[in-house]
Amino acid sequence: MPTWIRAPLRLLGQRLRHEPPADTTLADNFQDRATERGYTLSDGQRRVITAMAAQLAAFATGQARSLYLYGAVGRGKSWLLDGFFQAVPTAAKRRLHFHDFFARLHQGMHRYRALDNALGATLDELLGDCQVLCFDEFHVHDIGDAMLLTRLFDALFARGVLLLVTSNYAPEGLLPNPLYHQRFLPVIRLINSRMQVLEVDGDTDFRSLPANRAHQRFTQGHYVWPGDAQQRERLRLPMPQPLQLEVNQRPLRVLASNGRQVVFSFHDLCEQPTAVIDYLALAERYDHWIIEGLYDLAECSLAAQQRFVNLVDVLYDQDRQVTVIAKRSLEQSLGGALADLMRTRSRLGQLHQAGPT
Repeated sequence: MPTWIRAPLRLLGQRLRHEPPADTTLADNFQDRATERGYTLSDGQRRVITAMAAQLAAFATGQARSLYLYGAVGRGKSWLLDGFFQAVPTAAKRRLHFHDFFARLHQGMHRYRALDNALGATLDELLGDCQVLCFDEFHVHDIGDAMLLTRLFDALFARGVLLLVTSNYAPEGLLPNPLYHQRFLPVIRLINSRMQVLEVDGDTDFRSLPANRAHQRFTQGHYVWPGDAQQRERLRLPMPQPLQLEVNQRPLRVLASNGRQVVFSFHDLCEQPTAVIDYLALAERYDHWIIEGLYDLAECSLAAQQRFVNLVDVLYDQDRQVTVIAKRSLEQSLGGALADLMRTRSRLGQLHQAGPT
């Protein structure tokens, strides 16, 4: 049979053996999900969906390129990541919050520190034969983490892992501290050379839409100020019964604990040397968190501000119900110098706000 006949027949056979073209399927799926929730896809989201579809089509041939999505809070980055993750036609995939993964990465490297390749052994344990890895909420503020990232990304690319990363920051905006930014440039260059960088823009904050709020336990919580007796009675807040927990082999005081509900003070959670891995462990134990004593982050140390940002990130990602008891309104309480506080303001802004009556 002539080549000019065989080639089209071979292509026809490939199409019959596979699903419909990835771009049409993925685009239709996102459109259906957007319609179901009552909103219109932004131009930025459509551009990202087109790029995702192209990489899905290339995935079958091993030619897919990793993606880095960035944009302001509430522009649908996590929603896009979830849709891409569901569409990838392999079981060898993982979707992880970056905080969670990096905490476990540090733990593993400590366990395997006697080995020549502690990083490789840790990745074998955490990822196995993973082909697609999705990181949500990627950001870097610690120079120690930053130095490890170059090695991590090099190792992932060497393994042929397809990455999809979401961040509030363009690559050039990561680790903005001028004392360390220059040392982070190798990671920025690696991201720009090995990943397709796309901005998710648009005018709508999708987190504020009623359909999205209805699907989240986090948004059923409350931000209450000034936390007077009447407000506490209406919310049926538990009476203080202080006790001490052990979290990751360290003591941590709680104001009260009842089943899956827990009450912490802001001081104990954020002004003590707690870490993301502690919040993750506690989020597995407790569904409803009550955080007492938030006053003004601007008066706290940068370390305490960062811990509070990390805490809210974990509780939002783990979809825990949260009640914050503050002295002042949200706008007055979340002053501070950290760029990440914009994301925290957006997330706490989704809680039911209850001021003085």
